[in-house]
Amino acid sequence: MNSNQDVRISRVDALKTPSEIASLFPMSEDTRNRIGTYRRQVNSIIKGEDGRLLAIVGPCSIHDTVSAIEYATKLKKLADELSDVFFVVMRTYFEKPRTTVGWKGLILDPDMDGTYDIEKGLMVARKLLLDITELGLPVGCEVLDPIVPQYIDEIMSWSSIGARTTESQTHRNLASGLSVAVGFKNGTSGDLMTAINAMKSAEKGASFIGISKDGDSAVFRTTGNDMCHLILRGGESGPNYYEDEVENASAILRRMELNDAIVVDCSHANSRKDYTKQKRVLRNVIDQVAWGEKAIKGFMLESNLFEGAQKIAGSKEDLRYGVSVTDSCIGWDETERIMRNAAEILRHKDKEYIL
Repeated sequence: MNSNQDVRISRVDALKTPSEIASLFPMSEDTRNRIGTYRRQVNSIIKGEDGRLLAIVGPCSIHDTVSAIEYATKLKKLADELSDVFFVVMRTYFEKPRTTVGWKGLILDPDMDGTYDIEKGLMVARKLLLDITELGLPVGCEVLDPIVPQYIDEIMSWSSIGARTTESQTHRNLASGLSVAVGFKNGTSGDLMTAINAMKSAEKGASFIGISKDGDSAVFRTTGNDMCHLILRGGESGPNYYEDEVENASAILRRMELNDAIVVDCSHANSRKDYTKQKRVLRNVIDQVAWGEKAIKGFMLESNLFEGAQKIAGSKEDLRYGVSVTDSCIGWDETERIMRNAAEILRHKDKEYIL
């Protein structure tokens, strides 16, 4: 035995390959075609060919599949109602980057007890993504672990790279090979260039080490991702969704010859971490679009069945149903209200916004 190897590894567990898990939870041909259509619609919005807004709406993180399906059922109905102005993608985040410590998401710790049954988490996540998609609702995920996409990427219709990983070369390379549009969030400091440089990097072809669908180590050589876009989420200095910030970001994107495509995150620093202020951010964003701002292609809302958040204490069964265990979310009633109001403004913008 090599005494210098795996000094701090207590155990190594075998993991089913992406192909094995996919065989347990297969995708029908109808679902595959549906996802292809969803991806094309997202891409058309990013490119400015479809004048609707991309609406990424859903829980900060998903920890309970039952409440997630109930939420998805409600969101599907609302998405159909507002489909003339919004293309709704359900936010289905299973991995949570932590500043220090905390629950790291359903894929890594599905039982929320520190046992880290990752194989179970991957299976639960894949099944849930398929179930939501089969309801007729596209799904979007944050890409954090570079191996996880091999298990779920074929189901995603949109993806994001978070503020803490936008600067990572690993994630830029990974984004360059993803089959879906990728939004890069500006850094936690509020700096835009981190995300814009990431877009520029991911637009180009790259090579990186990963695992194949059969679980073999492999070198992936990418062609580059031409559907990258910028997500404004605010920063340490405050929000960055106001007109001046959007115009500045748009000018930089054009100067860098990148997609002039911006999605505004109504949560995080843009709402000053107060979930009740997401409606203010959304109203401002909708007003900008109504006044003719073309660079804004969409928005993100953190929303759940019920408002607020709760701490993980005790067993999973003790948690309140439909309430976030990470960032606080607006409740479903508020979600319906503000999205319907936003849609009405856009439907009548030609009448309301005449100088």
